[in-house]
Amino acid sequence: MMTSENAVPGGSGRAWDMAKAATAELDAQGRIVAWTWAAERLLGYPAEEILHRPAAELLVIPGDEARVAAVAEWCRSGDGWGGSVAARHRDGRDLQLAVQVTPLLDRTGEERWSVLALEEWRMPGGGVNQLMLEPFLAHAPVGMAVLDTGLRYVWVNEVLERLIPLDRRLGKRVAEVLPKLEAEAFEERMRRVLKTGAPVMDYEFRSPTYADPSQERAYSASFFGLEDPRGRRIGLWYMVIDVTERWRAQERLGLLNDASVRIGSTLDVTRTAQELADVAVPALADFVAVDLLDSVLRGAEPVPGPVDNTPTMRRSGQQSVHEGCPEAGLAVGEAVRRSPSSPIARCLLKGESLVEPVLDFATSSWVTEDPVRADVIRAFGFRSVMVAPVKARGITLGAATFFRSRRLGPFVADDVRLAEELVARAAVCVDNARRFTRERAAARVMQQNLLPHELTGGSALEVASWYFPADAPSGVGGDWFDVIPLSGARVALVVGDVVGHGINAAATMGRLRTAVRTLANLDLPPDELLARLDDLVIGLVTTQGSDPAADADPGADAGNPSVASTFMGATCLYAVYDPVSRRCSMARASHLPPLVVGPDGAVDCPDLPAGPPLGLGTLPFESVELELAEGSLIALYTNGLIETCDRDIGVGLSRLSNALSVPGQTLKDIGGNVVKALMTGPPSDDAALLLARTHALDAHQVASWDLPTDPAVVGSARALAGRQLCEWGMDELQFTTELIVSELVTNAIRHATGPITLRLIRQDALICEVSDASSTSPRLRHARTTDEGGRGLFIVAQVTRRWGTRYTPTGKIIWTELGMPSGAGSSVVEEG
Repeated sequence: MMTSENAVPGGSGRAWDMAKAATAELDAQGRIVAWTWAAERLLGYPAEEILHRPAAELLVIPGDEARVAAVAEWCRSGDGWGGSVAARHRDGRDLQLAVQVTPLLDRTGEERWSVLALEEWRMPGGGVNQLMLEPFLAHAPVGMAVLDTGLRYVWVNEVLERLIPLDRRLGKRVAEVLPKLEAEAFEERMRRVLKTGAPVMDYEFRSPTYADPSQERAYSASFFGLEDPRGRRIGLWYMVIDVTERWRAQERLGLLNDASVRIGSTLDVTRTAQELADVAVPALADFVAVDLLDSVLRGAEPVPGPVDNTPTMRRSGQQSVHEGCPEAGLAVGEAVRRSPSSPIARCLLKGESLVEPVLDFATSSWVTEDPVRADVIRAFGFRSVMVAPVKARGITLGAATFFRSRRLGPFVADDVRLAEELVARAAVCVDNARRFTRERAAARVMQQNLLPHELTGGSALEVASWYFPADAPSGVGGDWFDVIPLSGARVALVVGDVVGHGINAAATMGRLRTAVRTLANLDLPPDELLARLDDLVIGLVTTQGSDPAADADPGADAGNPSVASTFMGATCLYAVYDPVSRRCSMARASHLPPLVVGPDGAVDCPDLPAGPPLGLGTLPFESVELELAEGSLIALYTNGLIETCDRDIGVGLSRLSNALSVPGQTLKDIGGNVVKALMTGPPSDDAALLLARTHALDAHQVASWDLPTDPAVVGSARALAGRQLCEWGMDELQFTTELIVSELVTNAIRHATGPITLRLIRQDALICEVSDASSTSPRLRHARTTDEGGRGLFIVAQVTRRWGTRYTPTGKIIWTELGMPSGAGSSVVEEG
């Protein structure tokens, strides 16, 4: 009995493209005249038992002649009949069969019938069978296929048939039809479905299209099991959907997100260009070259408008799917040669992207202009090229060139939009890095100009210095050092540190260095000089809204130099060495203490009160005076030298002491030891080191006399000075020196109180000093023509190189300096 009838006039018959379908043939009376092995396997009857018997006997309810006659009439008037039939197996069990009946005519014109049958499978839940679904699934807009338990194709719909014809698919295994990698992935998932019964959903893969193998598309496949009415797994089916557009959109979004993270990680132009190339390979191209204008690499402002072949361009970044970029032809930093017809030249001139989807030696003349370039394109199989201008804020900075060789397909419109978005993001970062390069270069030039270029300690000190700018985004800091000649052959050593980085910190450093030099010329003792300097810093804080050293950090916002941090203060150490007494007086404003190394190599850290940082104005500064042996070494430094993020001050001081303690070496050697021991990597903060080796003046270089406060002693003082100059071989200075001695001793007797001391010092200048017990400052007067006096200091000022006054705990000293005659000076070799 036929339990369900589904007439399908003109049916496609696609449901019968099945390797396991049972086939039988009936004569005009409905008797079985042909029987196949498949029919025997399906119903259990061998041919000798079933031939020439009525087919109706196989039905569950035999004798339904009326239904059989209706089917026969339907078949005669149409192309056939299809439906669901309940049949009885030879062993007595019932089978639900999907049946297709087709009328035939033999050579005699006698009517015959072809019957195809297959055990019916139903969708889970029942009610919809194979024959009902087949017309809809055959024309579905997605690819669908049915496979048996041996993973052989038994049915495919029209979408998959268009990809691979039926004769190449039906009855064959998956591995015989699909590409190797794709087939392995399919079979692994199919076996999992057959084993567990659980579906595998949304497996995505990419594959060349069969129509055009040069094009790659993305697909999503889902696999489901098939069961018969008794729950036996009889096969599986899968569905394939083309998700190329979704995949491309996700790939573009992922690439842009990746670019946002990876491009612009530093404020280095070349590094940013390299990051663009790294991101684009292999996601977008197989080889990428980023070429920037030479002016951009130097931080200069490019000229607006199109770029012709005049400006020099340099390779700034490149990446390839081949290790080492063998196809590049240029190393990073080399100049790029570009012919007028090349894509990069045309791109820069037009200011817009350019694409050659297919590189053709016959039509792409720029390829054959350079034989080397042509050989590279042939050797690496470049098939498509795209060039995008690197532009930011309306200014062209360079160009990025993309090549494809391994990757399937030429560059299309979507690739151009993606490349332009990537390059636009990188261009902003390149321009920020360019601006930062310009600002940092300007800041470093300013800092270098603010620091001393030549240091001289005269005959009192050998000096040498080292300075290492911070390897920080700002590039400059507020560390400084100086060596300042003072009166009486003395020398001042100073080192300081403005907290923070940036151009404003460097500017504040320049102010403080200038202020220290000015105050040093007043011959102030170290503690008083730091007190005056502290007042100056407090004044700066007051007049500039509490942030005179606001640190405009280009690294924080290269496009907004106004970003600032609050002034955090400054530290300073000031020391004065006297080669006559070999005494060194020093004070510090919260700066690191100096290290003093004796001639024997013993390192000592003087107990010098720390004092407050400059700018607080709360606590006084204290001085300490030391007597140093001939040949002692004084080391002044900043915290950037001994303190790092992975090393505390104690460890740094220990290493510094060890490096300084090697006796008998030159200052250059000692400084080299210090740098090797402490500068193990780029400094995170500015680091400065100032080394000074002391020398004492011999007794024959200094002459001193105590004088009574008697006007008659002026002549004796002139005579003493004259004889001393004769002994030193400085007769040329005798007249001038006697005039100076006469004026200074006379003023001391007239306007001051005793005791009076006359001292001559022979160094790289002839120094004449007259000390007394008065603190009254002498005043240079401009006498009238009728005045009988008042011209003494004016005359002294005219005949000396310089002169001045310095105060002592017991009074004051008036001093003058005269230039030495040739061959009479004393000097030492200075190191720097």
